[in-house]
Amino acid sequence: MKQVKAKKHLGQHFLRDMNIAKKIVDSLSVSDNTNVVEIGPGMGVLTQFVINKNVNNFKLIELDGESVVYLKEHYPQLTESIIEGDFLKLDLSKVFDSKYSIIGNFPYNISSQIFFKVLEEKDKVDEVVCMIQKEVAERICEKPGSKTYGILSVLLQAYYDIEYLFTVGEKVFDPPPKVKSAVIRLKRNSVIKLECDHKLFFRVVKTGFNQRRKTLRNSLKPVLNGKILEDEIMNKRPEQLSYNQFIDLTNKIEKLLAE
Repeated sequence: MKQVKAKKHLGQHFLRDMNIAKKIVDSLSVSDNTNVVEIGPGMGVLTQFVINKNVNNFKLIELDGESVVYLKEHYPQLTESIIEGDFLKLDLSKVFDSKYSIIGNFPYNISSQIFFKVLEEKDKVDEVVCMIQKEVAERICEKPGSKTYGILSVLLQAYYDIEYLFTVGEKVFDPPPKVKSAVIRLKRNSVIKLECDHKLFFRVVKTGFNQRRKTLRNSLKPVLNGKILEDEIMNKRPEQLSYNQFIDLTNKIEKLLAE
């Protein structure tokens, strides 16, 4: 079968460098009992190296019908493992009922949405190794105080230890993207449950960063329901707070709202 044609609306950029593909797969911690999900395998450039890892159970989730046909033809042993569908809409409890790791060259146009889904599945997702847009990778890995530190930085760092592994240039893709890429690794930390209301924490973080140039005193008004939190932290901007400070802030807001 001929090569799959990259589709712009799916954000497809096929990696052509086998050394980089192997390096990405080698960055994933696997053992005989590891379950792995690959998001958007395309023509299987990462898939071929995952197969050699002897993982316990390997599933591939691919939205592009042409790629699915290609994968079934070139990797017939994986036919029963290929799920044709949208990762963002998939009920992952039907894919694995135990913990699993994720690998993939994520489509740039939905990478942030994939990470929000990972957060929903944080009790199951042990590790993520992925290639994404360099700018997004830097944002996720960023520490407080930076202009690029944002919602995903706080939420992901609360539950995962994150490493920026390496940068990937544009020329190793077909078609070449207009931006550089990067590979990052997320490993689930020991936090089972945040020491605050989980839903309120998410709301405080998202609302705070929605107007990131304002102080928290102004940006969090929709959360405070007309009440005023007299605390020094409210004079700060959201990018100045670590996830632990956001946890403290969430607890203070919850106490205020209960009065």
